[in-house]
Amino acid sequence: MSLKKASLFAGIGLLIMTISWLLSDYLVFQKLIEPENEAQTISNIQSNELLFRAGIFGLFIVLLCDLIVAWALYFYFKSISQSISLLVAWFRLVYTVILGIALLNYTDILHLIGQADYLSDLNELATEVMLSIDSFQNDWNFGLIFFGFHLALLGYLFWKSKYKPRIIGLLLMLAGLSYLIDYLGKILSPDFEVTFSLFLGWGELVFMIWLLIKGVKIPKHSDENII
Repeated sequence: MSLKKASLFAGIGLLIMTISWLLSDYLVFQKLIEPENEAQTISNIQSNELLFRAGIFGLFIVLLCDLIVAWALYFYFKSISQSISLLVAWFRLVYTVILGIALLNYTDILHLIGQADYLSDLNELATEVMLSIDSFQNDWNFGLIFFGFHLALLGYLFWKSKYKPRIIGLLLMLAGLSYLIDYLGKILSPDFEVTFSLFLGWGELVFMIWLLIKGVKIPKHSDENII
């Protein structure tokens, strides 16, 4: 694959993923799920089942885009270091698999809601639904640790490649470090509430813009595996 095609695949994949994630999260899940009100959450999902399914489909699109991005970035950076590029791709693939497992919790909610008419204990239903929601968040948080390693190593590759501006490599490394601090912190301490990624986690968005505007113009490397 040429660098131009790899850059386009990665950039467009990141763009579609970002849009799909934002639509699913802000227009569906944040609208329907009320963590402090179990009964209202169940009512919201039952009344807007099609919307909830659309949100799940949106996250499925994110999964597909993650696979494409991991594949394209491997080709884009393998001339810099094939071994590190492969490791970068594997970290993103592991994250994607964990996100897919987490998403199964939302499909379980649809099954539970579908059985609501046959269940005599609505409190049990509410408990199961909220457990599935919590499980999705916990699984995804765990996956974001691998995503942090992915971004940090990706930033290292960008920095070593001497692509311009090199600050993008630094932004990616800072984003990866912020994810690692945030989500390792949540595992190590349930009271950990610091969110460095809220302020430092924008490196991948900057990188996406770079891929679509500048990355497609990078000439093919004449030297293979320079690190």
